[in-house]
Amino acid sequence: MALLSFLGRLLFVSVFVLSAYQEFSEFGVDGGSVAKALKPRFDTLSKHVATHTGFQVPHVEMKHLVLGALIMKGLGSLLFVFCSSLGACILALHQAIATPVLYDFYNYDVDKKEFAQLIVKFTQSLALLGALLFFIGMKNSMPKRSLLKKAHKTKTV
Repeated sequence: MALLSFLGRLLFVSVFVLSAYQEFSEFGVDGGSVAKALKPRFDTLSKHVATHTGFQVPHVEMKHLVLGALIMKGLGSLLFVFCSSLGACILALHQAIATPVLYDFYNYDVDKKEFAQLIVKFTQSLALLGALLFFIGMKNSMPKRSLLKKAHKTKTV
């Protein structure tokens, strides 16, 4: 059973590892194509935040955001494969931050082609987030092995 659990975590993490590898191979000096694609989406999100909350989002270099995402994916994946709740929390945090920025379906009309594509990717990303939250919940609900051991009874003669 432990082998199946490990293989399942390995397959699940492959999504994050392959994504991080692709971003790393294209990173370059300026953050690569990911940073260029992320810039307009981040600017749109910043405007939404400023409009609705009055909070001004500080200026951030896109290459730093991409590098942060790479580190979160890499470290979270490594820890998650070895059954760490911390790794699952890091990946869940990445999903919670990146999903509304990358898949901004709310900026398109329902009858547009982009809306349909983005809503599908958004829901897939939410499914990954849900699986991570499920793992964290299951991991925290299981009793520790030391608590399962029964106390030794003293022998009376």
